[in-house]
Amino acid sequence: MSELGDNRLEVQFIDVANKGEMIELLKTVDVCVNNVPILVGYQMDIFNACLEAGCPYIDLGGLGVFTKKQKKLHGKFVTKGVPAILGMGSAPGFTNVLAKCCAEHLDEVEKLNVYWGGKYIGPESPVFVAPYNILTLISEYADANTQYIDGEAKTMPPLSGAQFIDLPQPFGRIEFVHTTHSETATIPDAFKDKGVREVTWRLHMPERYDEVMKALISVGFGDREPVKVNGVDIVPEKFLEALINRNAEKNKDKIPAPAFGEAEDYEIYFAVGKGEKAGKRTKVTSTCYQSPDRLYMEFGDAATSMSASIGAQMLGRGEIKPGVWGPEECVDTKRFSEELKKRNFKITVSEERVM
Repeated sequence: MSELGDNRLEVQFIDVANKGEMIELLKTVDVCVNNVPILVGYQMDIFNACLEAGCPYIDLGGLGVFTKKQKKLHGKFVTKGVPAILGMGSAPGFTNVLAKCCAEHLDEVEKLNVYWGGKYIGPESPVFVAPYNILTLISEYADANTQYIDGEAKTMPPLSGAQFIDLPQPFGRIEFVHTTHSETATIPDAFKDKGVREVTWRLHMPERYDEVMKALISVGFGDREPVKVNGVDIVPEKFLEALINRNAEKNKDKIPAPAFGEAEDYEIYFAVGKGEKAGKRTKVTSTCYQSPDRLYMEFGDAATSMSASIGAQMLGRGEIKPGVWGPEECVDTKRFSEELKKRNFKITVSEERVM
């Protein structure tokens, strides 16, 4: 990897559609970090290959739907002696661990509500570059989502559940909405013994991305039904993905290079837990802040990759027992917070009595 200047790294190319080839490679490694975009279509193939190869597994999320399919294989992973962590990025990932932190501060848990918000300050790129995989973004904006409310999973419309929250600057008062995500697929079971009745997820996308995505969905790019163009069936979202990628490549010289101090990217991850502590109604808020930092300049998404790295190292050291786990089921909150602080993330926990 000459680009990274680290001779410890070795690159191998494989076809993840080739099961045999994938399994043979997985048998030779310590941990599989699945960073293949979820909706490309290989989430379960890679997951099952790790089970067959006996290779510890970690991914960045399964949009709830795949997460539930993966959790059903918990027993097989236990029997095979293989550990797996699901959704160990930033959101899901940070958010799950922050929810666990809230639950640990309460004797009884009624609600665990998790959030992510982003704020970008600086010159806008004249070329649209998705903050992460465009197919995932489309799913978040166009698909119904599952929230855990009143003790049961409920299907909610896309971008529903609008909630305005006042946050520290530079965020200010911003709107959060429900989207499809995997936190609500695992957190309810993790804290069932504490009586949790509500687990929700809400997102606030930076303004420009939000405007673009809403416009794209409004003209039909969230529809998976093929459309005929000159007699050829084309899936709108697949066409959009190819178009965005081609446009970014053709106009890469117009995309501003990261420059510390000229553009500032802020992110906030937080969980709010409500319940009882020592017989009194209590609210706990656990927050992780990401502010501009030179350490993050070479990362497309520092929070996601660093969180996955922490989880992968836990797996590599044999600290995660066999089975299929959400982060809140297997990650120690104190230790995880210490690792985040080493990477210049700010962690806070507040507690207050409420009526």
